[in-house]
Amino acid sequence: MYHRLWTIANVILILGSILYIWFFRPHDSTLIIISQFLAQAAMILFIFNVNMYFIFLIIRKTKQRNVKVRLATFSRYFMKWHIKMAITASILILGHVLINLVKIGPISGYNHLKMLLGYTSVTFLVITLLAGYLRHKKASGFRKKFHRIMAMAFTVLFLLHMLIPL
Repeated sequence: MYHRLWTIANVILILGSILYIWFFRPHDSTLIIISQFLAQAAMILFIFNVNMYFIFLIIRKTKQRNVKVRLATFSRYFMKWHIKMAITASILILGHVLINLVKIGPISGYNHLKMLLGYTSVTFLVITLLAGYLRHKKASGFRKKFHRIMAMAFTVLFLLHMLIPL
């Protein structure tokens, strides 16, 4: 039951962001459109990665064996892509950041709330990546929890950044 709700929430988030970015926040500049595309692609990859926590949570909490087996099989396959997707999404975000610093920063001001949340989001992304790297090198309970908390904080910050109008 919960996994269906979570799937629906993810679909609504992705489709809602597509509608918001492409239909309610259109731009004339080709570079800004590229920046929006980079951010959209990165957001989808980050959402897939954040979902790993919820997949493991459902595996731990559900009583239905068939759900556990299906999700465990999926998560074993998906974890092979977790780091690659995080690095790819981070590179896409770097392109988004650079374009927006050049094109939008001078217009809106570098201290606009959307820009400030962007800086904060990137900071939390870097911390999340470093925590993930440390966890990959030597897993411990603290490193696992720290990586998860930073990933969730980053997710909340980038969603807020996305929703703030410019």
